[in-house]
Amino acid sequence: MTTLPAAQRRLRFDTERVEREDLVMFINACFVCTGQAEFYGTAGGQAVSIEFLHEYILGNYRRLYARTLAAGINHFNQGLILVNLLQQGAHGRGPAGRAEEGRLIAAALRELPPQRALKILRHLRDRRVNNRRARAVVRDYLAARPDPTFDAVKYRDHVRVLAAHAHLRLPGEMGAFLFTPRRRGAYVTPLFERWRQARYAQGAIFDLPFTVAEGIAAARGLSREETLRRAAPQMTAGEQLRLQRTAAREGVTLAFDIGRAPLTRLAVYLLSLSQEERRARREELDAALTRAATRALRRAPAPLGRVAAVLDRSHSSSGSTDKRRRPLAVALGVSALLRVAAREYRAFWTVPTPDEVLVTPRGQTDLAGPLLDALAWGAEVIVIVSDGFENDPPGTAGDLAHAFRARLDPARRTSIVHLNPVFDSERYAPRGLGPAVPTVGLRDAEDLPTVLGFARFAEGTAPLSELEHYLEGRVADMLGRGRQVHDPGRTPGTGC
Repeated sequence: MTTLPAAQRRLRFDTERVEREDLVMFINACFVCTGQAEFYGTAGGQAVSIEFLHEYILGNYRRLYARTLAAGINHFNQGLILVNLLQQGAHGRGPAGRAEEGRLIAAALRELPPQRALKILRHLRDRRVNNRRARAVVRDYLAARPDPTFDAVKYRDHVRVLAAHAHLRLPGEMGAFLFTPRRRGAYVTPLFERWRQARYAQGAIFDLPFTVAEGIAAARGLSREETLRRAAPQMTAGEQLRLQRTAAREGVTLAFDIGRAPLTRLAVYLLSLSQEERRARREELDAALTRAATRALRRAPAPLGRVAAVLDRSHSSSGSTDKRRRPLAVALGVSALLRVAAREYRAFWTVPTPDEVLVTPRGQTDLAGPLLDALAWGAEVIVIVSDGFENDPPGTAGDLAHAFRARLDPARRTSIVHLNPVFDSERYAPRGLGPAVPTVGLRDAEDLPTVLGFARFAEGTAPLSELEHYLEGRVADMLGRGRQVHDPGRTPGTGC
């Protein structure tokens, strides 16, 4: 067995360390960054930072860049990866690499909400990307949709643009509906015919998907109250939740069980209510949070022991105009999730609150006090949810964690992890609390099991090989969730 010289071993170690740090920083950013303004950062700064990271990782680690699609990152960054991969084409990749990348692209698009997937594919037209692989991806995605007719009506503009850009041959009446709708009389396809009739008959408007009916009703001069009342049966669950406040102002009741809402969206809705309404609906809202947390854990079980959460409710948790109360909503959702997952659980807020349902942004960021309380309680796992801008006093939580590790817990019997719902564009990563506490980005509370699994890489002790193995496992899981498909950009027999 040949032993490498010390200098070569050192060079290999340094290379692997840099690669691991690059990938950990990138995946961490992809968990949380959405390109939107934050309390301490502008949307422009967010966009520049995340685009630079994508270009850097794509240029240096393309295989791992594609595999990041399976790492549980948010939809915004999945979209950037998909567009960047399709813009680059499949040149310079071996057959196995092209095949895996193609399957990942197809699987990621299938798992995205249709409106997001279509918007992402439309970016290909905006960037003038029209290579063979990109056209095949558009063709296969639209062909695989369970109800193309419904998509053509609800997402008409997106589907029309994509069909023209990818030079698709459309079946039946779809081409006429998308491109020359006013040249036809009656349609045979029932939904197309209802759309045509809605131009003349008011009653037909409310047989259409809500977003379509909403636009036609506004053009016809119908009131918002009448539109919401008559179109309510056509609304999706997400639309009903989003419009709860609007409907209440118009005197319309939308029958919707808030317990069906995703955990973070439910928390955002709860925080939008007044204190009086929260008190009046306290039992309903608390039960809804518990049901949403239980449902999220059913999809990704994360049984835990004695857990404490240090939760930041300082003024900066109010978020920005783009993401109102989002950081506080994530903290509230994490608390609900941990309460269900843990054998024993206690929450320590930066400003103590007797009732989490009534929590509001308040005060400065003092993490050291609640962290000290959590350690004194004897937690096995401590989860800190904060934007990392500690200012009362600055840097104390990190120093406390370092002293605890060095003096009282060198064997690391207590696990401490910092979950940050805010991307810091100046650092290209979520802002941390110091080297003693690993920091992981978290956009939605439902993603808690995923980011806790990734936290060991953020700590910096796991080798590159373990990170690569982790991504391989995530890829296998993602491809196994749906049917296996061929590389959508590969023509059989050509090797392209």
